[in-house]
Amino acid sequence: MEKFEVEKKSVHENEELETKQDVNGKKKKQLGGVRTMPFILANEICDKFAGAGFHANMITYLTQVLNLPLVKASNTLTNFGGTSSFTPLVGAFIADSFAGRFWTIIIGSIIYLLGMIAITVSAVMPQLRPPPCPSQEKCEEASNAQLSILYLALLLTSLGTGGIRPCVMTFAADQLDMSKQKTESRSWNFFNWYYFCMATASLLAATVIVYIQDNISWGWGLGIPTAAMAISLIAFLLGSSMYKKIKPEGSPYVRVVQVITAAIKKRGVAVPTGSHALYENRHLDAPISSNGRLLHSDHLRWLDRAAVVVGSESEAKAKPNLWRLATVHRVEEVKTMIRLLPIWSTAILHVASHSHLGSFTIVQARSMNRHLSPNASFQIPPASMSIFSTLTVLSCLPLYERLFVPLARRFTARPTGLTCLQRMGVGFGINIIATTASALIEIKRKSAAAHHNLLDKPTAIIPISVFWLVPQYVLHGLAEVFMSVAHMEFLYDQSPESMRSSAAALFWIAIAIGSYTGTLMVTLVHKYTAQTGNWLPDRNLNRGKLDYYYWLATGIQLINLVYFVICAYFYKYKPLQELTHEEQDVESTSADAKTHHVEMLTN
Repeated sequence: MEKFEVEKKSVHENEELETKQDVNGKKKKQLGGVRTMPFILANEICDKFAGAGFHANMITYLTQVLNLPLVKASNTLTNFGGTSSFTPLVGAFIADSFAGRFWTIIIGSIIYLLGMIAITVSAVMPQLRPPPCPSQEKCEEASNAQLSILYLALLLTSLGTGGIRPCVMTFAADQLDMSKQKTESRSWNFFNWYYFCMATASLLAATVIVYIQDNISWGWGLGIPTAAMAISLIAFLLGSSMYKKIKPEGSPYVRVVQVITAAIKKRGVAVPTGSHALYENRHLDAPISSNGRLLHSDHLRWLDRAAVVVGSESEAKAKPNLWRLATVHRVEEVKTMIRLLPIWSTAILHVASHSHLGSFTIVQARSMNRHLSPNASFQIPPASMSIFSTLTVLSCLPLYERLFVPLARRFTARPTGLTCLQRMGVGFGINIIATTASALIEIKRKSAAAHHNLLDKPTAIIPISVFWLVPQYVLHGLAEVFMSVAHMEFLYDQSPESMRSSAAALFWIAIAIGSYTGTLMVTLVHKYTAQTGNWLPDRNLNRGKLDYYYWLATGIQLINLVYFVICAYFYKYKPLQELTHEEQDVESTSADAKTHHVEMLTN
């Protein structure tokens, strides 16, 4: 009961419109808090619903409507996914440097909406797509002019994604108190529930939208997600007056370059043995350390040279040349990001090993019996099979929080049950089991095709239930509950507060590089197995050896798991001294007073 009262008080403090006085003696409204979550999460749900509805069945649109070969279509989507995951780095730079997260989200949403309008128009107008080819033999592919509309739409959505992905999650977290003391005292995890909302939207898209695309029309199937994207933008704007909008304090990338440059310039300077001889300036660092200061660490000590005061620099300590002298906090920002990279990189091979599984599994499902029962007329759309993965995420996230964490807490004595790194490791292990299951199920599917003499009939329905694919979907969903959520939380928690948009961008960049690596894997496999029995044929998967590709992906994941364990063993958490609320108010008031003083001088 006492714990409930504490949590209730915490939520009340977040929701209440408290007031405080600024330097002019005026009362100003307290911004942020839990009350902003409905607007931000409504935006994220509509946005995710639009994006998932747009992409969930795109492999079918490319192969069945635009008549592209399987490998070309799959590589097109994977390359697009990679580009969409790389542009967040640009969006993060814009948000952290000068535009702020709020305006970056708005501009990104508008650009994304334009891309969705373009692809919807192409689906409605017959002259923008090739003639239908039900037999899937000797089909006329989409012309270059028709494909140009597709590529324009994919480019616009990629650019729009760059403004949305690195900012929405961090913008939502900005509204809450994410200090270690506060997060550990809560009975809920923000990242779990953020991912839960995304999974809910994906479930709706994989059922409702995919059904409309397969059974009604692609015009409606793409038009509804486009309308949802417009609604997401409106929902986000409605909460504008309540948001806490953190002002960008200059490019974090420039600060990284400044520290490295200063360290290189002083490469001949001896590195001090302790932090007492290194430069500190809390007033200078206040705008980029409002929640806490990074303390000196003994790792990557060559960077400490940037904070050594040499010669005439001692006379300009109040306003140093940051290309020659950096504070300890700024040096530790760079160290923190460098320490993140090995753990972050483990997600690359993880993504590469299953980046094409969604495309291949849809093709598998299309060749299987998709009736719910022998006498039922309704068939499950192939792309809707992903709902089993989404349902696993939706059911297991609450169970993880309410059952698994209390149980794990008894053994680990940690408030969160498992650390982010431990949770990621479990996810890697489950994903290996999932890919192994994929290989075994493909062997069974081809065996059924051979038994019924259907190996040379690519459009024939093999009398084997599509529900054989469910175990691999469930396992992939369970792996996502552990790995993806923990990876997102790890990057947010361990990055410097002024670089959190950039850290969120890293999450998507790992997906980008992994997607490109996956494309390379598929291309090489397709090319070098063509002479000895193509593992991944363009038209007839029954004559392929998709199970061999799954075994290859399993081996890559095993190697990656070993690499992750080594990286996690040597990882050192960032040395952060969190500020109390009183200290935060003092520094905030000091910054306001400085701004007010400058305005008075200007006037």
